[in-house]
Amino acid sequence: MSISSRFAVGIHILALIDLNKETASSSEFIAGSVNTNAAVIRKIMGMLKKAGLIEVQPGVAGAKLSRALSEITLFDIYKAVNVVEENELFNIHDKPHPDCVVGKNIQSTIEPIFMAAQSAMEKVFQNLTLEDIVKDIEAKESVQ
Repeated sequence: MSISSRFAVGIHILALIDLNKETASSSEFIAGSVNTNAAVIRKIMGMLKKAGLIEVQPGVAGAKLSRALSEITLFDIYKAVNVVEENELFNIHDKPHPDCVVGKNIQSTIEPIFMAAQSAMEKVFQNLTLEDIVKDIEAKESVQ
């Protein structure tokens, strides 16, 4: 099982909006790039708008970033699209057997490890910006 793809799609949407500034990035256009349904894109764009990462006009196709690329971290996007609840990246099974040596101790043993792993991942996201993503995409395009 993997983390929701909303995070990757959110990054994709924002990068495409920036790289496609000359043309209105409609949900249909973005959906074509992501290769998904426009309704999925509209839902995620709604999350990005609610988080203050994009601006959209009702009845007008397209969106624009509401902040500079360098001011949008991957952590901002991660939080905006509700990938996971606070400190719940990893689920721990609910009711292990209380009379089993492992069952009665497993949660308290692995929970701090899981929390530390989530915290480390989130720190990485806090130190990377949408600008880093866009620059990498542009660099890859200029090589081809």
